[in-house]
Amino acid sequence: MATINQVSKKFDLTKDTLRYWERLGLLPEIKRNESGYRDYSEYDMNWVFYVKALRKAGMSIEALIEFVKLYREGQQNSEARKTLLIDQRRELIDKMAEIKKTVAYLSFKIDHFEDHTLNYEKEKLVYEGKSNDSKK
Repeated sequence: MATINQVSKKFDLTKDTLRYWERLGLLPEIKRNESGYRDYSEYDMNWVFYVKALRKAGMSIEALIEFVKLYREGQQNSEARKTLLIDQRRELIDKMAEIKKTVAYLSFKIDHFEDHTLNYEKEKLVYEGKSNDSKK
């Protein structure tokens, strides 16, 4: 068992975030000890890990609420949960492609920093990944 302070430190989350996730139903109801303080079990901490991972993946609170709701309804919703995860992965892959394109553009700008005469069209081609001058 762990206190909210210990869980907060372990997962690098604020106590307010943990309380908020619990209030929204993203975490199971956390048991309380005799003094009324939250007592996180291993099961509870697994949920904290999972919710944090999905938030880091960019999943919205609304999508997380839907995911957890479907999870609690049972196995009959496994395909719907899988679809939410697939959609989130697709969104991340799209973001990674956009970031890669931006890094290539910045690399081009750095490599040609002294060339003050770059024209817009050449920069646009580099950004779009259509130039051989870009570094990847």
